[in-house]
Amino acid sequence: MLKFLNQVTNYGKESIQAARYIGQGLSVTFDHMKRRPITVQYPYEKLIPSERFRGRIHFEFDKCISCEVCVRVCPINLPVVDWEFNKEMKKKQLKHYSIDFGVCIFCANCVEYCPTNCLSVTEEYELSTFDRHELNFDSVAMGRLPYKVTQDPMVTPIREFAYLPTSEIDGHNVDHTAPRAGQTPAEIVASTPKPDSEEG
Repeated sequence: MLKFLNQVTNYGKESIQAARYIGQGLSVTFDHMKRRPITVQYPYEKLIPSERFRGRIHFEFDKCISCEVCVRVCPINLPVVDWEFNKEMKKKQLKHYSIDFGVCIFCANCVEYCPTNCLSVTEEYELSTFDRHELNFDSVAMGRLPYKVTQDPMVTPIREFAYLPTSEIDGHNVDHTAPRAGQTPAEIVASTPKPDSEEG
């Protein structure tokens, strides 16, 4: 009889312990049910990149003056600028421009220091190919218009969690024109108090 009671007691303790473990697991599950889903149903849904996102570089052939500043500021001397001197115009004439995005680290130094603004960063990040040599974009490939998630009728644009309006936890139902949480850089500068001038 005593052995049977011990078995019942042990079984009861194990049942309580199992229920506690199940409760701990379900508490984590219920906690995550209130959060925004992390996964995106790619390629039918795509995240809208942030304002400072550095994607594929866009190149405007007509603006380039072949100064090669982009090559000098690039940490790996990546842009290839092929030019010849035009004796009639007495200036450099661009023949070919290319960047290998398989090697590029997307630091955007070339965009920052370009004197004619012929380079600009885009939101395009889908650069995967089967052959890495296809990532060597020439001036024609870099000159095509950049892809925007919000302009694709076949894709549902989703706001990233950091850019959702206040108290929103689901990016699927938020319009991309809705104001984001926090202040824009211009609003931060406007609200920052100016330092008092030092009296001498």
